[in-house]
This record gives sequence, C-alpha cells and structure tokens, in this order.
Amino acid sequence: MNTQELSNNTVTQLYETGLSLLKQLIATPSFSKSEDKTATIIEDFFKSNGIPTQRSMNNVWAYNKHYDTLKPTILLNSHHDTVKPNSGYTLNPFEPIEKDGKLFGLGSNDAGGPLVSLICAFLYFYEKQNLKYNLIITATAEEEISGVNGVESIYKKLGPIDFAIVGEPTEMNLAIAEKGLLVLDCEASGTSSHAAHPNMDNAILNAIQDIHWFTQYKFDKISPILGEVKMTPTIINSGSQHNVVPNTCHFTVDVRTNECYSNEEVYQLIQEKVKSNVTARSLRLNSSSIPLEHPYVKAGLALGRTYYGSPTSSDQAVILCPSLKIGPGLSTRSHSSDEFIYLNEIKDAIQIHISILTQIL
Repeated sequence: MNTQELSNNTVTQLYETGLSLLKQLIATPSFSKSEDKTATIIEDFFKSNGIPTQRSMNNVWAYNKHYDTLKPTILLNSHHDTVKPNSGYTLNPFEPIEKDGKLFGLGSNDAGGPLVSLICAFLYFYEKQNLKYNLIITATAEEEISGVNGVESIYKKLGPIDFAIVGEPTEMNLAIAEKGLLVLDCEASGTSSHAAHPNMDNAILNAIQDIHWFTQYKFDKISPILGEVKMTPTIINSGSQHNVVPNTCHFTVDVRTNECYSNEEVYQLIQEKVKSNVTARSLRLNSSSIPLEHPYVKAGLALGRTYYGSPTSSDQAVILCPSLKIGPGLSTRSHSSDEFIYLNEIKDAIQIHISILTQIL
C-alpha cells in the first residue's frame, strides 16, 4: 500500500463519509434499549453504499462482498447506544458542533468515533478480493447497560469468528486485555433491638466486618497485564430510625476480575469467605484477552501502537473469541459533560485501522 496516497485521497473521502454519519448519530437520541432510530440510520447508510445488511432488534451487521465460509473471519464491532446526558452539559448534547478541532455531542467519543472509523475501514475492504480473512461489521445495542439484546444476542447468527476488534476510545492503542465485571448484592443479618440496650449482633457491624474483608483480601493470581482482582464496596443501606438496631444491612460490591479467574471462581470464593448472603447480578461479564503473539497485535505494535490492560468493561465481555479494544478518543471523556472527540483522531483512526488490517489481510 502507498501510505501517502492512502492518507491524502482515500482516507480523506472515508473520513468525510464517516463524519457525516457520526453527526447523524449524535443528532438522534439512542439511549440503551431505545436505539431503533440510529439502527435505521446505520441500515440506510450501508444501503446507500450498496452494502446489504441484516438486522435483529437494534443490531445491524454486514459481510464483506466476497465472504467465503472457508476462510477465517474478523469481527469489527462497536455500539451505537449512549448513556443519558448528565446535568453538567452546557451544550445541546444532540447537536453535533465542530469547534476548535473538536466534534462535540453525546456519544461522539463513546462510541460514535470508534464506530464510524471501523465502518470506514470496512468500506475500504468491502469489495476487495482474495483477502485472507472475511470481515463482518456489527453496530450493536445495549453496550452501556451490558444488556442481553446487544452483540451477545446476534453473536451465534454471524457465523464462526476467529477474533474480534471492538471499537472503544483507546487513543488507537491496543487494549489487549479487559477486566471482567461482577456486581454483588450482599445482605448481612443481625438481631433487632432497642438501641439503648446491649446487642452484639448488629447487622451494620456485621456488614462492616465483611466490607473490611472485601477491601483487604488479595487474590493469589495477579495478571501481568490487568493486575489484581479489585473489589470495591459502593453502596450501603440499613435501618429506618435512630433508636432501632436493624436486623439487616444491604451493601453492594463492584468486583473487577482479571483473566486468571472466571467470574464463577471469584464468586464461589467470596461466598466461602464472608458471612453475608451474597448474590451475583450476573456471571456473564468475564475478563477477556488476546495474546501478544496474535498477528493483529504484532501488526499494530509494528506500526508504533502500544498495548495495555483496560480496567473498564465493554462488549468484549460477551464476545466468545479472542478480542481487543481499539479506537479513537479517550476513555476518560466517556460519559462526561460536553463530550467530544478530536476530528483528527477520527481521520487518523481510519488510516491506522486500514494499515493494521492490510498487514494481515
């Protein structure tokens, strides 16, 4: 590939196409479970480019023109749902505003920019023949709430997939591992009594003992990429009036698992160690990783990208093949007031996606 030719011509055209799509997505509310209008926009976009699509609920996908069932397949996936705008917005979250080299708008960074840059890379390769891999592009729903009606609901419909590229804001570096998520609702029990009398079975104090364990316990296996399993108490609630010792205390713990453990293993160990009754909201969102020796990772590193382990969860948690996250934007901008992405981040991402994929396709 002539990199200069790609940079000056093809990427510019793709960028302008992707930017137009992104502005349409920003202007259309797409909160989790209510992404039907943006799904239709994405369907229409592919149709206008002569690309057949399939749709299930609010998930849209397409195959490269010369898809061959005898070849291995790469999944390009990102989401088009957003969180709701927070009260700190000073701009209209649904108005795509270009200013100072930035594009402002809800979902611009998470994950509109990553989504359209992957779509543009897919457009580039769509009609090419004799590729070593097939490509599937998916624009999926419910990522922001880890919902069951997103990529997880269509994964088996797509056909065999060898590895996945998940579009999230990573500054176009390679997030080769991602922590899993385990949310635990805990209930400590005790004995009700009048607060004026002695009571050694106070549910709040019993909960505090378990909370202390959660903050102090160290799991044996430490990931070289993701580090330790992290457990953080985040909610506590008990009692109804000042002079009554409660017989229950409820608290919630956010657990971020590494790839050394399944969520089931962590859950079982916790149940053995604490006195409170512990219920996991879900065991679905496991940690994920891809080897450093994987051809895509090696291709990205050869182009000067770096790698790291991500503490945040994404669609990777429910994609059942080796995967990594990569995309334009910065994770700390996600869900922030007056969310934005730099315009040159999108353009650079398109070129980087194409350059990495070209090495392996």
